Amino acid sequence: MSSDHVPNRRELLSALAAASLAASAVPPAQATPPPAGQRKGDMLYRPFGPTGIEVSAIGLGGYHIGVPAEQEGIRIIRTAVDRGITFLDNCWDYNDGNSEVVMGKALRGGYRQKVFLMTKFDGRTREAAAQQIDQSLQRLQTDHIDLIQFHENIRLEDPDRFFAPNGAVEAVLAAKKAGKVRFIGFTGHKDPIVHLRMLEIAQKHNFHFDAAQMPLNVMDAHFRSFTRNVVPKLVAQNIAVLGMKPLADGAIAKSGIVSPIECLHYALSLPTTVVINGCDSMARLQQALEAVRTFQPMSEAQMAALLDKTKAVALTGRLEQFKISNVYDGTAQNPQWLG
Repeated sequence: MSSDHVPNRRELLSALAAASLAASAVPPAQATPPPAGQRKGDMLYRPFGPTGIEVSAIGLGGYHIGVPAEQEGIRIIRTAVDRGITFLDNCWDYNDGNSEVVMGKALRGGYRQKVFLMTKFDGRTREAAAQQIDQSLQRLQTDHIDLIQFHENIRLEDPDRFFAPNGAVEAVLAAKKAGKVRFIGFTGHKDPIVHLRMLEIAQKHNFHFDAAQMPLNVMDAHFRSFTRNVVPKLVAQNIAVLGMKPLADGAIAKSGIVSPIECLHYALSLPTTVVINGCDSMARLQQALEAVRTFQPMSEAQMAALLDKTKAVALTGRLEQFKISNVYDGTAQNPQWLG
């Protein structure tokens, strides 16, 4: 495929199908083990790409922090940090910005210095992205964001818009030059094809992402699999792998097929730098902390057994609604965020 050819969906599907067929012969863990890490007490820390920075293998999701009352959200964040969690996730649009406001208040009193802070923006234009980055800095009450990410890379044209003249990449690079952000990544929950397209366009522009975020769970291995099709490319390019939706927003646990701890152990056994887990209660936080405390990398046989249990329901896609519906597509429901 030539560098000036924009592939259509059929061409991309064909290429992805070939890659998926080759990858499906082996369990995800067999090809690439989890990155080496070190324990400090009950917490496990892993390297954030080639930066020399270590972050907690479990990260605290930002959306769910805005769900409970403000003081409870602050308590969850501070307890997480006190227990060793250093990677904090957020986004400009979560709960109309309230998630960032709550996190900003929680990070007062020295907590900001203890964490690796990530947030995301939705703007596709330079102007919109720059405005959202500045608003996030204000809400989070910080002078810099450790990792800024291009949010909801879910359409085939999103990578092209990111790198277009006067596109979001210009705002991000300007913010980095000004010291407002340190590292750059992108996220998406819809289809691995779009992630592969982003990596292709980035390479064309000689641009290297520091991180990429996607759903990684026991269902994903069977259906529109980021695990099989995107993760190996990220590992090969030394891009930090950020897993999200390890419980598919709770749908996997509710199904009763696999326990929450098994879900988290599975995600931690993939080549993930961080597994980001949404915690809207102290009970959910304790569950995540227990999962990392008891974690040992799963064997190929253990992973294969879990995947065998989940295959039938996974192939329907119904437990990963973020892939098959627009319920989770905030930028589709609010196109004004794009700029």
